[in-house]
Amino acid sequence: MSTRTYFVSVDTVPGYHPANHVGTVNRRLIGPETVGSRHLEVVHGTIEKGKGALPHAHPGIEQVCYVLEGRALAEVGGQSKELGPGDCCFFPADEMHVFTVISDEPVKLLVIYSPPYEESPDRVIRPD
Repeated sequence: MSTRTYFVSVDTVPGYHPANHVGTVNRRLIGPETVGSRHLEVVHGTIEKGKGALPHAHPGIEQVCYVLEGRALAEVGGQSKELGPGDCCFFPADEMHVFTVISDEPVKLLVIYSPPYEESPDRVIRPD
């Protein structure tokens, strides 16, 4: 019988390059495969200067970005805002959004998805 774990450290989780993003390394901290969560996912992301998420949306998935370090420009629903440490933004399900690093240093952030995104290609909508 295996024992479930509920504690995760960013340095123990493998990084991956998410689809529709450039200069980005994500580490899935909380998800079905790490702690068995079924309704949300938490990802730690590091994004290089001038890089980020290209225009896209997630069908049926809500997303929150919480900035830990650096500065970025978030765009969604005809609104845009510069974000810094301690700021967050909400991307509604099915809504096109963009996230671009504007600081000289990389942005580190937490991304929360509900339900879990799991980088499934059928869970991304790109502009035509």
